[in-house]
Amino acid sequence: MKTFAITLFGRALVAATMLATFAVSATAQELKIGYVNSEKVLREAVPAKAAQAKLEAEFGKRERDLNEAALRLKTAADKLDKDSPTLAETEKVRRQRELVEQDRDLQRKRREFQEDLNQRRNEELASVVERANRVIRQIFEAEKYDLILQEVVFASGRVDITDKVIRVLNAPAPAGK
Repeated sequence: MKTFAITLFGRALVAATMLATFAVSATAQELKIGYVNSEKVLREAVPAKAAQAKLEAEFGKRERDLNEAALRLKTAADKLDKDSPTLAETEKVRRQRELVEQDRDLQRKRREFQEDLNQRRNEELASVVERANRVIRQIFEAEKYDLILQEVVFASGRVDITDKVIRVLNAPAPAGK
């Protein structure tokens, strides 16, 4: 009797699963789904490239200055290593202390630079993301999508609308905007 109940339950479960699968596949065919690769948009869209160029212009000199300071510090450290055998102990200690102080200052400046750069990058990217989301919404409404996803594990090319989003973002803005 127990085996019969399990078998009957198993058959009912299989039938319910098949029915649910059929219903889901029928519904999925009616859905219009799109996918946008956000990373590709931020890498290839003209507004994203313009934001990157703006950041490079804004932070390029500061980065070069930091790299030059690091090179000077390395040169001074190499010179100390070379001169060390002939230096008096007090002079060696004094120069080592100066190098440690300069290194600490350089590290602080690099941290500040990185924090400033990250903050500005986030501001610039937020603007691009906001604009991209407006474009995605326009496409969603104009083409009557049921669902547009941005973060997925896998998506077929059939539902990928990333290039369409990039084309709209790259198009010149209408006059008056």
